[in-house]
Amino acid sequence: MTKRFGFTLAEVLITLGIIGVVAAMTIPTLVANTNGAKFRSQFKKTLSTLNQAGLMAQAQYDFDYAGVTADACTDAAKDDPTKDSTVCALLNGTLTGYTAHGTTAPYADAPEDITGVADTVVYYSLADGSIVAVPGTTKDCSLALGTSLDDAIAEGGALAGCIGYIDVNGITLPNAEVNCSKVNNADVAIALTPGTPCEVKNNATNLTDIFPVVFHDATVEPATNAAKYVLTSTK
Repeated sequence: MTKRFGFTLAEVLITLGIIGVVAAMTIPTLVANTNGAKFRSQFKKTLSTLNQAGLMAQAQYDFDYAGVTADACTDAAKDDPTKDSTVCALLNGTLTGYTAHGTTAPYADAPEDITGVADTVVYYSLADGSIVAVPGTTKDCSLALGTSLDDAIAEGGALAGCIGYIDVNGITLPNAEVNCSKVNNADVAIALTPGTPCEVKNNATNLTDIFPVVFHDATVEPATNAAKYVLTSTK
């Protein structure tokens, strides 16, 4: 009787087919988890950088985001915090390793319709590759005592003109706004109602790379429920 060593072609094909099915089921989840962790970590890091900028500006130049009084940036790359009281001057005097693009977007196709963000913004590329977009007309961004942040950033609120965004991986796709997967247990595209409970699933649809933020006083905070969820959750 002849002994058979190895596998038949049919056995090999069946095994490869099973491996392919398992890979197709698990790889997208692994990629989404990896990207989600990266986006979350970079958002927190960039938010911290902008908060430090506000505190440094207050200490060094005696004004923060609330103390910006100029109507608009004169020259994003050249505004000087010792001479100008623009948001560009504040960032120029406190950030390191950045590139100021002015109102010329570093994207081939700039993201549009980001929640609460004005049509015209000034772009900064940071040393770690993230992009910060801030309205060039940002000024007097002060949150009055006793006023909730949700009310202040609502349309017509005191901080409605102080909303920008952080793109945590720069010009790299998806260049899409983070959005809620569930609000009050209902599937929705994005949460727009202030104070509405929000969940952001760790997938390529919801946990994306653009996070709306609001600049006020010496602070930068998430401006949407989805961005708040990502900041305060761990996974």
